[in-house]
Amino acid sequence: MTDITDFISNTVKPLRISDSVAVAQDLFAEYPFSFFPVLEEGVYVGCAGSEDTELMDIEKTMADLRYNFERFFVRDTTIWLDVLEVFAKNETNLLPVLDNDNKYLGYYEITDIITMFHQTPFLKEEGGILVVEKGTLDYSMSEVAQIVESNNGRLLGFFISEANTEKVQITLKISLGGLSEIIQTFRRYNYEIISEHQEDAYLNTLKDRSDYLDKYLNI
Repeated sequence: MTDITDFISNTVKPLRISDSVAVAQDLFAEYPFSFFPVLEEGVYVGCAGSEDTELMDIEKTMADLRYNFERFFVRDTTIWLDVLEVFAKNETNLLPVLDNDNKYLGYYEITDIITMFHQTPFLKEEGGILVVEKGTLDYSMSEVAQIVESNNGRLLGFFISEANTEKVQITLKISLGGLSEIIQTFRRYNYEIISEHQEDAYLNTLKDRSDYLDKYLNI
């Protein structure tokens, strides 16, 4: 799988705090970005939003907007799944990337990260989807993996898909092995079976119903 840092882009240079609002408006008119990074003397100070710049006098500078900047970013060491989460939480299609010394390296675009997601075995390989639930203080990721593998299943991926103070739901994709035996073992370990789906139908439904992905994949 491609290293996520291969997708760091510098195609468009960041805005400077001294740039006029007119410069920012031109940038947002040319590129379909929801936000764009702003630097002050080479240091990242936040992201200007396209909607904010539309409302400003073109003669003002980005400095006049700085209290409206969003401060989100990721590190160049952040894994792709966490990067995807930051995209979703901030409803953006662009994320600034900083190194551990806070040096600005460039930005990720959502379409590139989604492409990586589609290349993972979790989506590409055929398998069964299983959603299990257990108490927040009682579950163990190592136990989940052990249950699958002890029944000759191969775990293609799993993640916490829902969580609250009482319970967590874990979504797994499994190939090989008998899904019925795996389900029975989960029940013996006091996991509740929320749903089970053969092949990739469940994932297709998730993708079809994801307003966030639909919005930004169509940009």
